[in-house]
Amino acid sequence: MDKKRLLEQKIDWLLEMFPIVAVIGPRQCGKSTLVRAMRPEWKYYDLERPDDFQLITSDPLGFFSRQKDKTIIDEAQQFPELFKVLRGVIDKDRHATGRFLLTGSSSPKIVKELSESLAGRIATVELWPFKAVEFYDKPLPAIYEILPESGHDLNSFANLKPELELSQIYEHWFFGGYPEPRIKSLKSPSFHGLWMDEYFSDYIRRDIQRLFPRINQYSFRLFIQTLSFHSGNIINRSEIARALEVSSVTAKEYLEILHNTFIWRNLASYESNALKKVQKMPKGFFRDQGILHHQLKIKDLDTLLIHPTAGSSFEAFVIEEIIRGLQCTLQPGIDFYFYRTKDKSEIDLIVEAPFGIIPIEVKLGHKSNKRMLTALKIFIEDTKSPYGIVVNNSDKIEFLSDRIIQVPAIYF
Repeated sequence: MDKKRLLEQKIDWLLEMFPIVAVIGPRQCGKSTLVRAMRPEWKYYDLERPDDFQLITSDPLGFFSRQKDKTIIDEAQQFPELFKVLRGVIDKDRHATGRFLLTGSSSPKIVKELSESLAGRIATVELWPFKAVEFYDKPLPAIYEILPESGHDLNSFANLKPELELSQIYEHWFFGGYPEPRIKSLKSPSFHGLWMDEYFSDYIRRDIQRLFPRINQYSFRLFIQTLSFHSGNIINRSEIARALEVSSVTAKEYLEILHNTFIWRNLASYESNALKKVQKMPKGFFRDQGILHHQLKIKDLDTLLIHPTAGSSFEAFVIEEIIRGLQCTLQPGIDFYFYRTKDKSEIDLIVEAPFGIIPIEVKLGHKSNKRMLTALKIFIEDTKSPYGIVVNNSDKIEFLSDRIIQVPAIYF
């Protein structure tokens, strides 16, 4: 059951601009399926297949003398020297575009290698597990066209139509978006849990052991389990380190590994000279909430809704949905933060982009009260943001003040 990925249009556009496009992301999120579906006529090589690995690595210059374009190289992180060789290949015909598609996963070094070796020659996009609208075969919601263009005019939100139903939002939040377990568990519900068990074993056994051969796999696995109870919150590395009896340096290293292998997102605090008393500790969460819920052994949606982690899990889910939606656009220079002051005033997501600064507060409930708006109002005033957004599970878009609008999660 192949599903259309929202990044296809962006990748097509980038192939018209750049010689190489790299699609990076976590293992099993659908990178290989995507690039092969987009360019079925191109030659395809997978560096995790021994024959393809030997063919390319034994004589890379000879390989590229035969394959000068229309070539897909999967799991490119397996051969880092590839990027330096490709630089010479590209420079022989610097103006030709759309020549190579690369994919890469589970390597903290791959983005650095790509940017250093192929600067100006490559565009990199991140693919993720299914965004909710992708799984339900819907288009990119119109709100992602409005956010960059709305300016101070909130009336542009009033005519939006939702692409999803609330039941679909809840279902996707609970199960997460990894393609294989989501699709196969429609026929075999038990497959989801079995796949998740194997995914983490494979992730630690193959990726982590290969990339970090000296890492203590037992401590790392225990660290992942412990993070499940902190996902969606301010991360106190020292506290976690003491609980696991590892150093704070080790805890920091583990967090960076999980972030750079696309399992976890470290969300930096938003800092500005105009803002005072900002708490600078990072916030983090599992990028896919299906992974979190499996780690916490939450068996169904009803159990999740009364679980202590429900609110923070839903916040992380919505934040990821928004990030994925904005990454589908051609808008450059978008950064994402969270905001918390030392007096505990908090905003879940700050979107900073050329089109402005947009604070977004996320709530699992159906109603917004005035107390929820205090932090948003102060932030908007301090930063001169055009407006703020409250995302919840209400059934309609509503103006909560002259510069704060409620937009239900079904619109994202």
